[in-house]
Amino acid sequence: MVEAATRLYPLTGREFAGNGVKMRPLDGEHERISLRADDAAVAGLGAAIGLELPTKPGDVALADGLSALWLGPDEWLIMAEKGAGIEDKLNSVTTGLYSVVSINHRNTAILVYGANAVHALNGGCPRDLSLEAFPAGTCSRTIIGKAEVVLWRTDTHSFHVECWRSFSDYVWKFLVEAARCA
Repeated sequence: MVEAATRLYPLTGREFAGNGVKMRPLDGEHERISLRADDAAVAGLGAAIGLELPTKPGDVALADGLSALWLGPDEWLIMAEKGAGIEDKLNSVTTGLYSVVSINHRNTAILVYGANAVHALNGGCPRDLSLEAFPAGTCSRTIIGKAEVVLWRTDTHSFHVECWRSFSDYVWKFLVEAARCA
């Protein structure tokens, strides 16, 4: 009998706490979908998953453990609790042109939180992360160091950092070093 392969997550077991910053990986906790769609498909796709897709830069829509982050005029990052079947729901839509791609294997995430979380992130992110410029509930594609990330401010002192798993070790170590200096 052949045993099924077990997925190994790149940041499993890592945690950091110090200098007002805490970090932990969010490995394996979400289904992730890269969604590209034309205007004719947006309403139907949103209805299929029970969420109105955001249509303004930086907006995030939330409902029942589902998140839709606006990344561009025709692009969203959809995250749902593991096993939610979002890919099948999106693929059931029959109007408009769209692309649904599971990126569970490509992406991983880091939760960065605490009173100095913003300072740790600003150690390598050129974006203005003040509450006025980047309020809670806002997302953006940006960089940390030399790695492209999707940054989502989930609360005043809490950030979800989504990155490619091949860059996750670099992003983690960069943030730990920045947190030590925050």
